[in-house]
Formats: sequence, C-alpha cells, structure tokens
Amino acid sequence: MAGGPPAAGPGGIQQIFERNQEATIYVGNLDPKIDEEVLWELMVNCGPVANLHLPRDKITNTHQGYGFVEFKNEEDADYAIKIMNMIRLFGKPIRCNKSSQDKKTNEVGANLFIGNLEPEVDEKMLYDTFSAFGVLLFAKVMRDPDNGLSRGFGFISYDTFEASDAALAGMNGQFLCNRPISVSYAYKKETKGERHGSAAERLIAANRPIKDTPGGGAGPGAGAPVRSSMPPNMPPPPMG
Repeated sequence: MAGGPPAAGPGGIQQIFERNQEATIYVGNLDPKIDEEVLWELMVNCGPVANLHLPRDKITNTHQGYGFVEFKNEEDADYAIKIMNMIRLFGKPIRCNKSSQDKKTNEVGANLFIGNLEPEVDEKMLYDTFSAFGVLLFAKVMRDPDNGLSRGFGFISYDTFEASDAALAGMNGQFLCNRPISVSYAYKKETKGERHGSAAERLIAANRPIKDTPGGGAGPGAGAPVRSSMPPNMPPPPMG
C-alpha cells in the first residue's frame, strides 16, 4: 500500500476532539505486537484512513490494547466494522464498532450463556449466528488459557431484552456445527445463583435514557458492536 499512517504530532489530542465521530471506529482487543503501521495497513483495505490513534502508556510507551481509526467517510467506517470485526490478529479476535457506541452503559443485563459448543465454533461464528436477533454488545467463547482451545461454552450480550428473549427462544436446542447448543440467561457475578433477565433488570432497562444504537435498533439483522470482558469461570458461570 502506498503512504502510511498519519504521524502523531503535537496536535494529536486536538485531533481526537475534531475527528468525525460517525466516520471513526473503535478497535479493541489488540495484541501488543500490533502497532500503528500494522493497524493502518489493515484498515486502509476498507477505505482511505484520515487519522489513527493508539493510546499509549506514558511510562512504557506500550499501547493499551485498543485504538481509534477515522476514515474519510462514514460509509468506509461502516464497511470496516462489517468486514474486520472479530478478525483474528496474532490469535486474538479484534473488536470493531463505532467509537461512540463503546460504552458499558449500553449493557442492560441481557446476557446469555451459550453451552455445548463444538470446538470449531469461534467468536466470529457465535457473533454471526446470534446477531440475527439484535444488536450484540459482545460475543465471547471461553478458552483454555494454556492452549487457547475452546472450553465448550461462551457468552453474548444484547442491548435489549427483546433481542435476548428472541435469541433464547429461537436458538436453545438448535444445532450449531452438528451439536445442539444450550442457551440460557447467564448467572450474575457475585450472586448466589441469581440469573440475568430478572424483572428488576428489565424495569431498569425499560426506563433507561434512550441511546443511539448502530443500525437504529435491535431488530433482526441490525448491526452489532462487540464487547468482551468475561470471567474465566466454568459453568454455572458468574456473569456481570
């Protein structure tokens, strides 16, 4: 590719505030080996890149596992999310979504546990399968920390209970890679067997301030940013 990543100069901080948020994507779960040049070379395949920023530790100068890529137009940013989300770089599936949407406040507790997964089911397959029901905030396959192999279960989270209810009704017992999967509301973290999806959570979710969501809602086929910050516990797994 011709050219290279835009150099970070003294105006870098100012550029963050001046960039076009609708043309900017958040890229997370980045391996330490990925630098600005590698990320630029990857993203420029989706369209012209206007700016790129990997926040770095002031002492060690190592990036913190995430960054922001501003494209020259919004269509290329949307295209990059569709093509690059969950692509594996150095063995880690990267997360791509609109930077303005990467907020934990979007999580309402619509969190599902997915069990009995075939070993070949990865994050992208999980995401692609369940994004049909609504906007996913994250999709995660739990793996053995020593060998990286699937432990046979994972988690997903939607931005609405309507989407998680639909996924539960539609996918529990359905075959994925020739094995019937189990779908249930995940256990809450640090509780005695309490699951997500309670009446209290639904009431809070119903009264939360309305936020912009990619794709304009949680209907079938809506776009989906993905988050991943799951506990490594075996089932029945806590979840928060």
